[in-house]
Amino acid sequence: MITAIQAKADEGMWLPSLISQRIEDMQAKGFRLDAEDIYSINQASLKDAVVMFARGCSAELISPEGLLLTNHHCGYAQIQKHSSVEHDYLKDGFWAMSRSEELPNEGLTVSFLERMEDVTPVILKGYEESMSESERVNLVRRNSDELLKSVTDEEKGLRATVEALYYGNQYFLFVYREYKDIRLVGAPPSSIGKFGGETDNWMWPRHTGDFSLFRIYADKDNNPAEYSPENVPFKPKKYFKISTAGVQEGDFTFIYGFPGSTQEYIHSEGVRYISEISDPHKVALRSLRLDIFNKHMAASQDVRIKYSTKKARVANAWKKWQGEAGGIRKMKTVETKKKFEADFTEWAKGTEYEGLIEKIGDLCREMEIHQYLIDYYIETARSFEAASFAANIGRYCIPNRKDEPVDLTKLKKHTDEFFKDYYLPIDKECFIALMEAFDKNIDIEDKPDYFKAKMAAHGSAEAWIEDMMRSTVYVDRERMNAIGESDREILENDPVKEFYVKMTEWIIPHSVKVQQISQDLQLAYRDYMRGQMEYADALAAEGKGPAEGSKAFYPDANLTLRVAYGNIKGYSPSDGIYYRPSSTLAGIIEKDNPEIFDYNIPQSLRDLYATRDFGRWTDASGEVPVCFIATNHTSGGNSGSPVINADGNLIGINFDRVWEGTMSDIDFDPDFCRNISLDVRYVLFIIDKLANADHLLEEMTFVE
Repeated sequence: MITAIQAKADEGMWLPSLISQRIEDMQAKGFRLDAEDIYSINQASLKDAVVMFARGCSAELISPEGLLLTNHHCGYAQIQKHSSVEHDYLKDGFWAMSRSEELPNEGLTVSFLERMEDVTPVILKGYEESMSESERVNLVRRNSDELLKSVTDEEKGLRATVEALYYGNQYFLFVYREYKDIRLVGAPPSSIGKFGGETDNWMWPRHTGDFSLFRIYADKDNNPAEYSPENVPFKPKKYFKISTAGVQEGDFTFIYGFPGSTQEYIHSEGVRYISEISDPHKVALRSLRLDIFNKHMAASQDVRIKYSTKKARVANAWKKWQGEAGGIRKMKTVETKKKFEADFTEWAKGTEYEGLIEKIGDLCREMEIHQYLIDYYIETARSFEAASFAANIGRYCIPNRKDEPVDLTKLKKHTDEFFKDYYLPIDKECFIALMEAFDKNIDIEDKPDYFKAKMAAHGSAEAWIEDMMRSTVYVDRERMNAIGESDREILENDPVKEFYVKMTEWIIPHSVKVQQISQDLQLAYRDYMRGQMEYADALAAEGKGPAEGSKAFYPDANLTLRVAYGNIKGYSPSDGIYYRPSSTLAGIIEKDNPEIFDYNIPQSLRDLYATRDFGRWTDASGEVPVCFIATNHTSGGNSGSPVINADGNLIGINFDRVWEGTMSDIDFDPDFCRNISLDVRYVLFIIDKLANADHLLEEMTFVE
């Protein structure tokens, strides 16, 4: 019964500063380096070659001249911003053939972790048991702010965060050095970088060349600096050597990156809500939007470019939620957790943890009522693009004081940004479909009075949006550009702005209630987390669990640097099927279909395959390897993470998980959970043979 809470084989996202606690296990599984090679503050280590990319992905340095490798989908927004019908870098790809051709990206940053440190005593200084949870939260915030002030230095690019681990049983300080001059160096065509599109997303076998290249620039002293033509390529402390030896089933691998969020220790009621209510409803709502996106994108290249990033963001979670809910059902996670909770409850009698399971269950059920409405608000009202634009105009362009003029400079900036990627027919059709779903699936007593009045007055969502569009300024670029400094009333007394305000006013009390319940849940989970560890130790002492007991616990992911390790391994998703752990260019040719956008590869790639012009980038069979799967525990945020072999050399780039294992954010199953990575040899093949960008290969260091 300890398996319900104990880390399973290859499960875990481990803090690099504490990796010495896992190093013997890593070495037993094939790793040939030591803990100092992974993380050190005294010498250059592998951590110094890993960055947080755009505060949501990971990336790795692959040359002494600041060259970065990450996923195509991580760099997608930047590629899109540089694209137009005349220069469609999404469709055709982009390769800078000299440093002068590398493209700057306003707002894009990468962050190196300088150090991490357990600061629990500092953060909890002054805490007393008699404090309420809100008082504790305020104390933690004050102490955190004071600590962060002492380590933050904007001039040197130093930023820091304090993160709670194990629901606040522990606090860590993370200090980063952030670079702001990041330039696009190369990206394959989307027919390679997104090959298979949403059909193949989260699936195996996979043939997606999901990579892009950027370069970090710094000032002449190698320090962070805003973009300037005078900046020079960054000189890293460490960069990855690239292995060309390839991978075999059973090989040791580890991932070094920034996983976003996991919930491995939550109550069965929380899992039930996710798998039976939240995920299915959100999938249905996003299906409506995606159908509309697809129809219009198929009819227009301009619309396809405008909505490529938006569609990718909507579709990624949409498909993940389907796999997650299915995996939870298949693994019977709710039932397994209930069994563990019953055993824990029995053990907890007469301890401080007595009654805790029941309390958490009650809080989860109370939260569910309000969270359901918030989920619907996010997936319907907040997805109305014109309303979000109106909210941003109100937030950034209209001063709080009514005697101050509209900021026309900011207004023009936000207007240009919005209309660059906006298509009114899509927004209108999505509004109609989503408001109809809102009307159908929200109980009458829970609907906002504003919504009920508008639907009653117009008779349908279609009539409502048509009426709104006749009088709003927010979907008319010319009218927005004609706004003057004294026209704040036009912007504020607008039906689209009214929609945003009224729907937000409706959801705020539910959000406040969720925040209140969350505070109680946080306290309860903090106790429960500690109780699970004590329970594991008690079982181990009785000879009913692993001898090390609670040492196998790892903190949930929270977009901080982690190590996950495992090995190259295939899997069997269902009876009679076994997936081998690698794919090749031959599979791309098999899927190639000029009639289907997502499977229409460049003619140049067909020609390379026909002539077998693969260079040295082949496996033992003579084929070009494309992707592989392994048992590393990953999550969102690990996109772009380096996949490293037993000698610390780069063998691939993590970019996805298999669909059957997407429940790993909640319940890791070593039989089904696999991370999908791009074989670095395919990256090198594309750079060499398709892009003819040999100058990039000359920067890199290769090892056999």
